[in-house]
Parts: sequence; C-alpha cells; structure tokens
Amino acid sequence: MGTREDIIAAAARIMRDEGYARATTKEIARAAGYSEAALYKHFHDKTEIFVSVLTERLPGLVPLLGDLQGRAGEGAVRDNLVDVARTAIAFYAESFPLSASVFSSRQLLAAHRERLRELAPGSGPDRPLTALAAYLRAERDGGRVPAEVDPGAAAALLLGACFQQAFLVAFTGDRPDGDTLHDLAADLVGALVACW
Repeated sequence: MGTREDIIAAAARIMRDEGYARATTKEIARAAGYSEAALYKHFHDKTEIFVSVLTERLPGLVPLLGDLQGRAGEGAVRDNLVDVARTAIAFYAESFPLSASVFSSRQLLAAHRERLRELAPGSGPDRPLTALAAYLRAERDGGRVPAEVDPGAAAALLLGACFQQAFLVAFTGDRPDGDTLHDLAADLVGALVACW
C-alpha cells in the first residue's frame, strides 16, 4: 500500500473503534506510521478522509446505485433490488461505528455537514435514496414497476428497512455471512414488492 492507502486504512480502524469525533488527524497519521504533515499532503482535512473511507473502504453502495439507473430494463427488478438491499445493509452496518459520533453534538454535525457540501456537493446521506428512486422511476416508466408505485416512497421504504437491519447488526455485533445477508435482503425486497 502507498501512503494515501495507509492513511485511509488507519482512519477506517480508528473511526470504527473510536468514532469520527475522536479520530484526530494526528492520531490517524500516527496509526498509519506517518507524520501529520504527510497526511495533509494527501487530504485537506478529516472530512475528506472520512469521505474517502466511506467510498474506498466500505461496501460499494454509492457506485452500485450510480450504475443502477443504467441497468433499468435489464435483469429482474427484484434481483436488482436484492443487490441494492444486500449492499445497503452491509454499507450501513460498516458505517454506523464510523459516523455515529458525528451526531454527538449539533456543532460537530453542522460543521461536518457544511464541509461535506463544500467537498463533495450532492454526496450526502440522501444520495442513495435519490439514486434508488431514479432507478425505480425508470423501471416504472418502462412498465416493469406498476404505475401506481411512488418511486421515492418505495426507495425510502427499502433503504429505511436496510438501515434498520444494519443498526441491529451493528448493535448486536453479529455480522451475517453472505448467504444470511442475501436472504435478509431478499426478504426485505419481497415484502416491498408484495405491496405492489
């Protein structure tokens, strides 16, 4: 691994163990085996490191959803949604320990929110919801999802259920294996499409 990758790996460990609020750039640099100055050669601040951890070290929810609208009309809608649900549960379960402490104070949350807007406009926590709704809208327009389905509401129901399941996984510490995770995702999608 290179310096940047070492820093991201160290940040992921510290943020997972200590939370975002307690992960200082000094501690991240020390854990990676570099000076804090070396850290700043690759990242402007802790928020940029956090975004890199989310996009490079956790299950790829954002890339999957980014490609999903292009898959409209391909494969079974249900199978596509199971892929989303499985990845979302894994992503949210991994990101809980990293991001929960951002909510520990209003000031910290406000500062983090503002820096995230500057750093990566449109990359907030609503991005998965927007992308999934766009996919469902495309499938509805193509006749593969019933016309009466509200894409935004359906996306919120599925991702909300995934978030809840991930919360339970993070709370209990019981990480489901691949088959169990797939079955859980399939059950959530099955309950959603049964309402269609």
